[in-house]
Amino acid sequence: MTQVQQQTQAGPEEVAAAEQAPNPLVTMVKPLALDIAVPLGSYYLLHDGFGLGLVPSLMLSSIVPAIRTVAGAARDRSFNGLAGIMLAVNLVGIVLSFVTGDARLMIVKDSALSSVVGILTVIAAAAGKPLMSAGLKPFMTKGKAANVRAWDRLEAAVDPRFRRAELLFSKIWGLSLLTECVARIVLAFILPVSTMVWLSTVLLIGSIVLASVVGSIATNPIERMIEDEAGKENAASDDAAVRRTAPDAANQANHSGQSTRPGLLS
Repeated sequence: MTQVQQQTQAGPEEVAAAEQAPNPLVTMVKPLALDIAVPLGSYYLLHDGFGLGLVPSLMLSSIVPAIRTVAGAARDRSFNGLAGIMLAVNLVGIVLSFVTGDARLMIVKDSALSSVVGILTVIAAAAGKPLMSAGLKPFMTKGKAANVRAWDRLEAAVDPRFRRAELLFSKIWGLSLLTECVARIVLAFILPVSTMVWLSTVLLIGSIVLASVVGSIATNPIERMIEDEAGKENAASDDAAVRRTAPDAANQANHSGQSTRPGLLS
């Protein structure tokens, strides 16, 4: 009975821990919003507010994400490969725009990051390595320990259905990023720079939304598999709890029977 009481008491603690866990959507969107909103707002403030030229405005607005990347690496004391690529792309774009005076290069530079990530994701998926799974896992497990363990078991067992869905999700996101990259480069040399400043953001958000919608053909089966696997663990835990409590109940019944016999004999 004591074990059952301990399990019952632990339930609310697990629920509280799950509620305190950071929302994976907020965790992902917050830095993305900073890298989009701050440079875009800085550009319009510098160009329209202070009358700065296109190239200086674009260059200065790109400094903020670069500083945030360096500050993040210094704070965490670790090097993030994707953040490093982003920093390098920003610096190269700033230098090229300063040397050539062509503001379009500041627009095109953002495609470099999308193309690198997209190409690597597609190639890795073709080789059987789902690079996007690390970002997908928090969304699918929803901060629940049982779901995390279910994901880990499915991944460790190399479940064919689970792996196919993982690879499909990575391919969808990789192709979406590559499409956004090509569209940005083509439009950068067709449309005015002032138009591409805001249209680039629309293209990025559009590619993310498109990948999320189309990616549901992979995430829906993954979610069902996680639920089924977590359900098996819960069923096994319930069976184990019943087996543990059965001897205690039998002993209590025997003890009760023995305590009533003297009264009957008297």
